[in-house]
Amino acid sequence: MNASPIGVFDSGLGGLTAVKELRKILPGEDIVYFGDTGRVPYGSRGKETIVHYAKQDIAFLLSKGVKSILIACGTVSSTLPPAVMQGLPVPCAGVVGATVAAAAAATQNGKVGVIGTEATIRSGSYEAAMKQLAPNVTCFAAACPLFVPLVENGHFLKGDRVAIPVAEEYLAPIKAAGVDTLIMGCTHYPLLADVIAEEMGSGVTLVDAGLQAAQQTKQSLANLGLLNGRQTGGQVAYYVSDVPARFNQLAQTFLGEYAGGAIEQINIEDYNL
Repeated sequence: MNASPIGVFDSGLGGLTAVKELRKILPGEDIVYFGDTGRVPYGSRGKETIVHYAKQDIAFLLSKGVKSILIACGTVSSTLPPAVMQGLPVPCAGVVGATVAAAAAATQNGKVGVIGTEATIRSGSYEAAMKQLAPNVTCFAAACPLFVPLVENGHFLKGDRVAIPVAEEYLAPIKAAGVDTLIMGCTHYPLLADVIAEEMGSGVTLVDAGLQAAQQTKQSLANLGLLNGRQTGGQVAYYVSDVPARFNQLAQTFLGEYAGGAIEQINIEDYNL
């Protein structure tokens, strides 16, 4: 058993969808979350910038003595070289592998849609992972660059008049392809699930990257003997790179009954691998 906290990071608020799931399935575990709210979004950045940011985020979590790291960011998961993750002193995983496995198991017609940030879709990470795991499944990908800013600014509820036309525009080609399963390849996107589901129709299964990554984290920690053994009492410490006020306001919406915990602003530029 290991009493150290689980580390989770994202470019902003989206990773809270993974934190919510972790708190639900591992209620006794402590969590340290870092949201890089001062530099969100990552998805429109170049590869070198994304890797640099990710290394700083990881260095911060390591400074907090975490026992594992969940990269709750589709952009970083798709961009950070595997060698970086493999070279860390603690287990580190992203959201791509678990999400692809869930989509491959869900599809009935072999047509899977993938939506993500520009960097995620440009990387082709989900398609490559699917080709390796289930070569008979065809992926149809679309970048949705405005989805993260919509979520970060509170435009994600069903019926939102700002989100609906954006979703219609982005999802049209995926819908036309006839997919029966849609990977929400960014942990911000589950907050838009009602909007996305209404546009795609009831016959399409949505796959939540945050949920799948949380479940994979639980299994990995169990396999490695790193769970702390507690069934209750887990605490979360939140850190951000911009003023906490906005984060605090929206975190209540993202986390629901699992909200709560100290929020502190840090200077992420002080940390480097």
